[in-house]
Amino acid sequence: MNEIAFLGIGFPAALSNLSISALATAAEAPLNYFLHSYGPASRPTMILGWVLAVVCLAVCIIIGILLVAAITRKRQATDSRTIGREEEGLGWIYIGAGLSTCVLLALAVYAMITLNAIAKPATAPGLTLTVTGYDWWWKVTYEDEDPARRFVTANEIHIPVGVPVLIKLNSADVIHAFWVPQLAGKTEMIPGLMNQQWLQADVAGTYRGQCSQYCGAQHAHMAVEVVAQAPANFKYWQETQRQKAALSSAVSIADGMKLFMERCSGCHAIRGTEATGEHGPDLTHLNSRHRIAAGLRANTPRQVIEWVIHAQEIKPGSRMPSISLSPSEMADLAAFLATLN
Repeated sequence: MNEIAFLGIGFPAALSNLSISALATAAEAPLNYFLHSYGPASRPTMILGWVLAVVCLAVCIIIGILLVAAITRKRQATDSRTIGREEEGLGWIYIGAGLSTCVLLALAVYAMITLNAIAKPATAPGLTLTVTGYDWWWKVTYEDEDPARRFVTANEIHIPVGVPVLIKLNSADVIHAFWVPQLAGKTEMIPGLMNQQWLQADVAGTYRGQCSQYCGAQHAHMAVEVVAQAPANFKYWQETQRQKAALSSAVSIADGMKLFMERCSGCHAIRGTEATGEHGPDLTHLNSRHRIAAGLRANTPRQVIEWVIHAQEIKPGSRMPSISLSPSEMADLAAFLATLN
């Protein structure tokens, strides 16, 4: 089939294929930061992780050997009825304590060196974003000196390959933490405090991120995707995102748009319309995103409508309420949302 049919609405299969491709990329152990690093902000941290793992493994082996030796070694006391001071072996204890202190001190110094190495990029950032954490989704603002060129998206970050990106981090409610492990370490997002980090992707692809600070019932379902693209492809995406929604004048979507304005515009914004809500994701270019609900569902017409009418069943406690719609209203709303490319 060349199109996906849902509630009588034709929808390009290309978007479905794009979603499947993104899922396949994300399925390749997306949080496997121990073995894979794709940028200079995460590589020193990955190496530090290897060093710490080797030290921990060595400590476990030494403890295991000592435990076995203690169990199997049979020592004869001078007088079994006497409990006295033990002098034998204390020298080794002192040596072990001294060595472990030196190792811990060396690890602390190495950790500080690593923190300094990833504190800032080697060159000035070529892109600045502000990411705001909500319960439980991400607002992403692409900054620009010209306010007219700024734009907002949600739950999906596009960046050019090989370019350091400065990310300013804050929270609209509770403490969150922004973490894309294959590109950079985690940074806390604290209400009232602007933190920042940087990341850079040296290989094109889709990298999964996650809130790594427990923030409530749906903490595990607060994911973000970082899509690294060739600079030319990123520039095209960026210019497309800056545009207002290209709304169709077809009569067939008029009822859906009217329904959206009545039921959804208080929370969601669509640039180019009277919908200016700020409590939920900006939907101006909804269909350009791979996933919805902060990574919980694929972005397909069926999943979008399922999310609208069953949001509190799919993601209990989220800001998105379940909205009761008749079959005709579902069809009208789906027709309108399908135009938000």
